[in-house]
Amino acid sequence: MEILGVGASELIFILIIALIVLGPRDMQKAGKTIGKWLRNIVTSDGWKVFQQTSRELRTLPNKLIRDANDELNQIGNEINNASDTTLRHAQDNAANWPVDTGNGLRSRPIPENQPENRIAPPVIAPKPQEGDSENNA
Repeated sequence: MEILGVGASELIFILIIALIVLGPRDMQKAGKTIGKWLRNIVTSDGWKVFQQTSRELRTLPNKLIRDANDELNQIGNEINNASDTTLRHAQDNAANWPVDTGNGLRSRPIPENQPENRIAPPVIAPKPQEGDSENNA
């Protein structure tokens, strides 16, 4: 048990010191004075604001996490809605594509033995060099 950060053994030690210093009669007056002072503090508006602020600070991490989670869920829902809309649009367009009626207008692979239509690069004849043995003879 702790009261304002003071444990039971520390509280007993403080009471013994107060009894020695104040004596039994003054100890009663001091107790009443301290009790009134604590009651005034606890019932004051400042104490209520302090308690509320303390409570808010303790719950702040949970609130921030909850808000961030809500934002992530909202963004996820927007992405899902956009992808669903895109998918529906693609399916609607696919329904409008021409259907193969069997009239032979299908694409066919190009046979491998068919020559390719490429333009051949020009053939450049090598220049004779000055030091050729044919020109010297």
